[in-house]
Amino acid sequence: MKLGVTGFPPLGFRALSMWLGLPVLWAVLRVQRVPFAIRREDWPELAKLAINNMIIWHVLAILAVQALSSGRAAILGYTMPIFSAIWGVAVLGERLRPRHVAGIVAAGIGVSLLLWHEFATLAGKPLAAIGMLIAAAIWAVGTQQMRRTTIAAPTLAIVFWMTLASTLVMTSATVLFERDRWTSPGAVTLAAIGYNAVLIFGLAQPIWLILARALPPIASSMSVMLIPVLGTVIGAWWLHESLHWQDGAALVLILLAIASVMWPARGPRVAAPQVGTL
Repeated sequence: MKLGVTGFPPLGFRALSMWLGLPVLWAVLRVQRVPFAIRREDWPELAKLAINNMIIWHVLAILAVQALSSGRAAILGYTMPIFSAIWGVAVLGERLRPRHVAGIVAAGIGVSLLLWHEFATLAGKPLAAIGMLIAAAIWAVGTQQMRRTTIAAPTLAIVFWMTLASTLVMTSATVLFERDRWTSPGAVTLAAIGYNAVLIFGLAQPIWLILARALPPIASSMSVMLIPVLGTVIGAWWLHESLHWQDGAALVLILLAIASVMWPARGPRVAAPQVGTL
């Protein structure tokens, strides 16, 4: 994404990726023989899911990615699991196990360590940083809503229509705000568009939303915490962004956070049958 929006309008980049990703997603539904139909009474809820899971996230995230380093953007964006846990406890009355609380704390400390050397730079681009945090917070709400949706349709069908709605919004936004900056994409931008179209919108995003609907919110959201670590490491390797000892410590903490929610719980012990006496 960072390479794709370097010198190219970010909303246009996202719109092109989505238009090329929609046929891939359509083909997946056809191959899987998933019905596309959504009941008319479910359209309002579908709109809410699209706004909170995709539209706000994709608009704010792609704008922030252009302004921030790739590692920084990933770190801020994937604070989502922390927002999701706070939302679940404060608003939805969820009860967390002690190991879940420990995992959230570990993830929070890990994110803070990843940002250790970034605060000075973030201070120079506060709107981009705030925008990414807002996107993460709203995405967290969407994750909770996805888990609790009552739409009587397969998740892949929901994803397809949410993606189409997001594509139309993104296209309208680039027409309104970026028309004077449109240019022919170069080879690097085209490669990034293709990658996002096939692997992100055609594969990764549907898998994520299926998991978000099938797993408890704390498990599904915390499972993506490795992404900011990968974003930081790959940004250092590919885009020459600096790494520090805090990044290694953050990696350990985030792995512990993931393990805290993904490790199988022990089942109840079954008492051994007592042998009666004659």
